[in-house]
Amino acid sequence: QVQLVESGGGLVQAGGSLRLSCEASGRTFARYAMAWFRQAPGKEREFVAAIRWSAGNTRYADSVKGRFTFSRDNAKNTVYLQMNSLKPEDTAVYYCAASPDSLISSSYLLTKNFSYNYWGQGTQVTVSS
Repeated sequence: QVQLVESGGGLVQAGGSLRLSCEASGRTFARYAMAWFRQAPGKEREFVAAIRWSAGNTRYADSVKGRFTFSRDNAKNTVYLQMNSLKPEDTAVYYCAASPDSLISSSYLLTKNFSYNYWGQGTQVTVSS
């Protein structure tokens, strides 16, 4: 069983930055693929970024590419989402997700919410214009 706890959300002006953290419990964290998804009011949950356990394979949604950076520290059981040049359209609840890396067989599947077994409670990010 893996428990995920997100932190770091808040209110920021457009053009600003935030860093989200997601701390995971469990001894096998290092072998988990991790991802961030987000959900804005009235919209479906959408993929933001994902990272393999080795951190050598990272994917980003086109909407955040070049602005967001996903990293992990396996020694701390924590992943980070550094969000720069934030836009009002980035406003959403951000969710951390995890699943054993071995169960996600392709880079494409890294971007699908059904690939992930464990979810955090979410953290609100609000970007004002």
